[in-house]
Amino acid sequence: MSYFVLLLGVALFAGAHWFKRLAPDARARLGQPGKGLVSLLLLAAIILMVIGYRNAEVVNIWEPPDALKHITNLLVLIGFWLFALSVIPGRISARVRHKQLAGVKAWALGHLLANGDLASILLLGGMLGWAVGSVILINRAQPAWDHPADASVRNDAIALGAGLAAYVLVAFIHNWLGVYPFPF
Repeated sequence: MSYFVLLLGVALFAGAHWFKRLAPDARARLGQPGKGLVSLLLLAAIILMVIGYRNAEVVNIWEPPDALKHITNLLVLIGFWLFALSVIPGRISARVRHKQLAGVKAWALGHLLANGDLASILLLGGMLGWAVGSVILINRAQPAWDHPADASVRNDAIALGAGLAAYVLVAFIHNWLGVYPFPF
């Protein structure tokens, strides 16, 4: 049952995000209240994913080697950096169209490398699939992209600092919860 709840949460998360892309007329008819509905659906999706993931029976598919945790940490840091670049425009952000979705992809891929249990594979694979599908849907709907003007490399460094700060905070929370992200 927990796996069903987990998959339902992932499907609801993707569906709520894709509603605007897949059914634009229906979404437009909902108007401003539709934003609240989508927000509630996303909240419900996150709750379902957390409940499903936490209650899922552990079924190990593979045992990741400790060396992959280094790659995981690098990918997660890159994910946080990409998220920061979405609000702090730098030279790199002018070359990456979907910074937040690219950040989710880096985060999910990194975590897939470090977690070999079925619940993690379903959750993280689902999030990776959602991010890839989102890029495809957005690019199909809006093929042209106006590259933002290049900002300074200084902004890239500031975004890296912001991403690193978020990374450290999340690593601290992982440790506090008993999940040790560092292999040493």
